[in-house]
Parts: sequence; C-alpha cells; structure tokens
Amino acid sequence: MAEENIIFVGKKPTMNYVLAVVTQFNNNVDHITIKARGKAISKAVDIAEITRHKFIQDAKYGNIKVETEVLQGERGESNVSSIEITLTR
Repeated sequence: MAEENIIFVGKKPTMNYVLAVVTQFNNNVDHITIKARGKAISKAVDIAEITRHKFIQDAKYGNIKVETEVLQGERGESNVSSIEITLTR
C-alpha cells in the first residue's frame, strides 16, 4: 500500500480529514486507510461515516483492524488502543 493512501488522524478538525479522504478518492485511488490511536479513534470512525454517508456513497468498508500498541513513555510502558479503517471504492 502506498504511503499517500494513509490518513493519520490527530487534533485537526474532523472535516479536514474528510476532505483529505474525498480528495484521495477523487484522484482515482482505490482504497484509503484511516489510522488513529487513543482518543482519536472516535474521530476516525466519524471521518469514515461522514465520508460514506455525505460525500462518497459508493465507498465500502474494507478491512477494519483494532489492536493495542505498547508505547514507551516517561513513566515506562503504556498500552494504547489503535484502529485502522480501510475504505474501498
């Protein structure tokens, strides 16, 4: 999978990410992966749902992967949930 087909969800407004997904689909990309960790997981789901229901109705869910990542921090290891949502056309 090409790196430009991955949208990493962070602190920007939800519609910025939706615009990025729609733009990728308009550039004839077959599939896009939305990735998020921690508190941004709900935003990633919102991005996928807004894209499918409001902008690209023929988009379908491909693979949805939920896992736990172990991160090193100042206080040692911590577990952080993550999600990868693949939208296909």
